[in-house]
Amino acid sequence: MRNAELSRQTNETQIAIKLNLDGSGQHEIATGIGFFDHMLAQLAVHGLFDLSVQVQGDLEVDTHHTIEDVALVIGMVFDKALGERKGITRMGDCFAPMDETLVHVALDLSGRPYAVIQTDWKTPYVGNIATTLFPHFFESFAVTARCNLHMRVLYSRDDHHQAEALFKAWARALDQATQTDPRRAGFVPSTKRTLTK
Repeated sequence: MRNAELSRQTNETQIAIKLNLDGSGQHEIATGIGFFDHMLAQLAVHGLFDLSVQVQGDLEVDTHHTIEDVALVIGMVFDKALGERKGITRMGDCFAPMDETLVHVALDLSGRPYAVIQTDWKTPYVGNIATTLFPHFFESFAVTARCNLHMRVLYSRDDHHQAEALFKAWARALDQATQTDPRRAGFVPSTKRTLTK
């Protein structure tokens, strides 16, 4: 079983996350931010990851610290669960439609963090989350998950749909990339033979 769990505590947030890469989409999410909980549920359900995210954050300040720190710890827990990344498919992508919205996400669990996020927000907030925080969430995840992440909104009118389609496509691409391929069993999918250095 490819499981991992991590806890992280600062003066701004206390976070505990558990992950099973080979799960069925079971989830327990409590960040104190309703729309964010809904987005993280997309990660579990559409990625078929069992995921527990328990957070106490300084929401009296705003949502920034909680969203940023959760992204960092989710990235770390994916990195830990993947271990040496032997036998994984490594790359994945997904087009996700949601009503009038279409997004595309492509990622590579390459060990090299990089993110390109192309979005077109129409409003400053979705729920009580500043729309600038969605790209920041994915960029922060890419750093600690050590992955190359590209996300593009092809078209959209509704920011709720845009955000949700991004999370769904990200989950599906992660599901593909983290899958084990029996043809690659026992070795790292890289000509360097390492994705961890």
